[in-house]
Amino acid sequence: MGRPVILSNGHILVGLDDRATVHDFYYPYVGLDNLSSARELNHKVGVWVDGQFCWTDDESWQIDIDFEENALVSNISANNENLGVSLHFKDFVDTRYPAFCRSIEIENHHSQARQIRLFMHQAFQISRAGRSDTAMYVPSGNYLLDYKGWASLLIYAKNEDTGAAFDQFAVGNYGIEGKEGTFRDAEDGELSGSLVEHGGVDSVMRVCLDIEGESKGKASYWVIVSDSQFDAEAIHNVLLEKGLEHRLQSTRQAFSDWLDKAMPQLSNLKPEYQVAAKKSLLVVKSHIDKHGGIIASCDSSIYNYGRDYYSYVWARDGAFTLLPLIELGYREEAEKFFEFCADTIHPSGYMMHKYQPDRSVGSTWHPQMHNNHPELPIQEDETAIVLYTLGRYLQVSKNVDFVRGLYSHLIKPAADFMSKFIDDSTSLPHSSYDLWEERFATHTYTVAVTIAGLEAAIMMAKVLNMEDYEPWQEAIERIHKGTDLLFDPENKYYRKSVFLEPDGNLTYDNTLDVSSMYGCYVFSTFNETRLAATVEAIEQKLLNQSPSGGAPRYQHDNYFLTKQEYLGNPWIITTLWMAQYYIGKGRKDDAIALIDWTLAKATSSGMLAEQVDPADSQPTGVSPLVWSHSTLAETLIQLNNM
Repeated sequence: MGRPVILSNGHILVGLDDRATVHDFYYPYVGLDNLSSARELNHKVGVWVDGQFCWTDDESWQIDIDFEENALVSNISANNENLGVSLHFKDFVDTRYPAFCRSIEIENHHSQARQIRLFMHQAFQISRAGRSDTAMYVPSGNYLLDYKGWASLLIYAKNEDTGAAFDQFAVGNYGIEGKEGTFRDAEDGELSGSLVEHGGVDSVMRVCLDIEGESKGKASYWVIVSDSQFDAEAIHNVLLEKGLEHRLQSTRQAFSDWLDKAMPQLSNLKPEYQVAAKKSLLVVKSHIDKHGGIIASCDSSIYNYGRDYYSYVWARDGAFTLLPLIELGYREEAEKFFEFCADTIHPSGYMMHKYQPDRSVGSTWHPQMHNNHPELPIQEDETAIVLYTLGRYLQVSKNVDFVRGLYSHLIKPAADFMSKFIDDSTSLPHSSYDLWEERFATHTYTVAVTIAGLEAAIMMAKVLNMEDYEPWQEAIERIHKGTDLLFDPENKYYRKSVFLEPDGNLTYDNTLDVSSMYGCYVFSTFNETRLAATVEAIEQKLLNQSPSGGAPRYQHDNYFLTKQEYLGNPWIITTLWMAQYYIGKGRKDDAIALIDWTLAKATSSGMLAEQVDPADSQPTGVSPLVWSHSTLAETLIQLNNM
């Protein structure tokens, strides 16, 4: 399903589904915890008019869903010809206050005046087991409250035309004792007024609007989330006083101001590319937690068919995400991420597989044994890309003092680790898991980015007048001596990996992998002729080899592949990596063809998935994937500067 609209302020992230209903609601971190119960019960929006009732997740609604190009504000239209009613949503998460807000315009398409009743339903799940939450009506403040322990959600709605608050409500249960949900109470147009319930709880409120024929009315709705009812109530009073339109304009302005920094480096692009770049930057911004973590994707729909979410902080994804931001002059997001890495790096100097946004270690599928021998459950490329990106930050920002503060906690431990994590017999980095998180070996991509990470560490040490970088330089020289092992002389391209067996023999994986090309092109060119031959092999064997076009990650990539007659699902990232190579080589038309391919694979709201189906181009995997959007932004920056 994906999330065609993501709304966020760095503390709250709300994901709307393709029926314009709340599907993900993360607080107090972007990516943690998800307070939505959408796996069991979606939040709903309903309309009653002339004795008829319909929820917007009914197919009788024609829904067009988008978000604004200059702000994380939705632009959603829902039309129901049977009811003669349309809804227009402007949704946002306030950039100042912890509030999800909806401004809803209701249009009466009939010629006669009618009373239209709007029902707003919410089903939160604060306690992870879906039990022990409490929902209640609070008469002193005239709002609904959903709470347990550390989280309180204050819910309110009103008729903007008259100023009248919601006139009916109901609180009840779902998912326990055979109860389907309190939303059913709304379907006769009336609500029971039940006051309180605990367990798995949901609630509904009603706003009545008397709208003249062929005219419009407006309603406002908000959910404020805080660690206490009384803090939430203070914010509620501000919204009542200021009005939702004021907060909407303030939020628009905040995002517009943030985007202004990027515009000089996008000015040469044609308008549709500028829109795509701005939307991608907003998607990136939405997934950056104010505590420093950068989440790979907050689309929880993958949990319906996978084992886990993507709502983790991978050092790899985070560093790649920062590269275009750094080039555009953004500093705060980068600095907080590097502080996150300094706080979470292992004492031995390596980044773990992934982390939660609260800095705890995330789940993993990397074992600590291989061939009955203890091994580190890491991807060395994640440690290296952090140093590479930090080096780029220093070059662009010139913020020596900030980098100096990270030297002893991040730069030196990571560089020391990488300079020692080398096999004597091959002179190459010791085996670890690849950037695709699947295979244990010494990968061409990892070798290239390890060299680049060490080079960045040396550069930073010199700028800081440190003198302990000689072992790092010696490690680079050692690694370069072994790089011939990474080239497949028979197929004439850089192979995926080499593995040093316990008996000292070498096993080669000659799979053609786009990351091998990209690593050698961007991070460390071992041999220009061999790189060009690798690109030619990708063009002949991987690129545009399915009806959907694009490039899979590597030959016979089975991740989410359902059509085995193809080599793999095309990925947005790897296709854009080819575009970046073309830009660097002056092949502008070839680059534009792949950029246009990417934009054609976006949803109507501009969201880019992880990958697409090779036969019909349908989005596959999570949507949006932040790495896809950051790579598009980076590619468009390079095109702008071409």
